[in-house]
This record gives sequence, structure tokens and C-alpha cells, in this order.
Amino acid sequence: MTASPDDLFAFLDKHGIAHHTHWHEATFTVEEGRDLKATMPGGHTKNLFMKDKDGAIVLISAHADSELKLNQLHKLIGTRHLSFASAELMVDLLGVTPGSVTAFALINDKAGKVRFIVDAALMKHDPINFHPLINTGTTAISRNDFRKFVAATGHDLTEVDFRTLLDANA
Repeated sequence: MTASPDDLFAFLDKHGIAHHTHWHEATFTVEEGRDLKATMPGGHTKNLFMKDKDGAIVLISAHADSELKLNQLHKLIGTRHLSFASAELMVDLLGVTPGSVTAFALINDKAGKVRFIVDAALMKHDPINFHPLINTGTTAISRNDFRKFVAATGHDLTEVDFRTLLDANA
């Protein structure tokens, strides 16, 4: 069964993870939410749900302003060339729809099929902000509690410095 925002908050509470949610109009892109998020402290995210031809499934949480060389990303994380996964697969594995993809959706990946990658630039911020499984809210948690959350879902957190791809192609 797919977790709701209330289920997410209960999970965070159960694991002693402090959180604060700001409710707002739906935002589907980083640009749509830029003005709103300018008033909220911490690092804001863009989240990508991707897969490769061998079936590896990857959720990437990057800083909203990070530039990602998607055609080179596979070299950093050891997969084949990545492409965006379907909305159906996203709903099936993460229980969220496009526009609401978030690291908090790892709570729904009980089978551990999704590999989680986080941008090193994002991890420099405290707090870190994500949609709480829907795009009408933004939930802030501390960087340390974010690590605790990922571990509590049974996933590994792989931190990657995406800037190395920019430097390599400069």
C-alpha cells in the first residue's frame, strides 16, 4: 500500500526525525517553485527517476541549481546510459506521480528495487527540502535526519559530486 503524507510524517516521528512542512499551491518544476522556495531556508531539490537498459532503477536527488549532464551521469554511478523511467514504473515502485517525485518516496520502495543517489552539493545544505509525496507541500528535515530517513527505509545513500562531469567536459 502506498504511503500518504500522513503516513510519511508518522514514519518520520517514529524514527525521531524532526520535520516541518509548508503547504502551498502545486508546483511541478523547479522554476515554478523558485519564488515560493526563496522564502524557505535550506537546500531545495530536483528529483529524477531514471533507468538503464539493463533494468537498473535510480532515483536522483540533486540541488535545484545543480547542472546534471544526464548523458554522462552513468559513468559516475556505474550504470549503462540512463533515460527517464515511465510514469507507470514511478507509481508502481515509488507510489508518486510525475511532479511529485521525491526522496521521501523511498518509503514506498519496500522491495529495495530503487538505487538512491544524492548530489554532494545538496548535502552541503541544512535543512534539506523535499515534497512530502505530493507537490502541494515542501517538507524540511536536517541533513543528518535525512541520512537517518534513507537508512530507515532500507536504502543506501550514495553521494555523488555531479560537478566532476562538468569539470571533465570543460
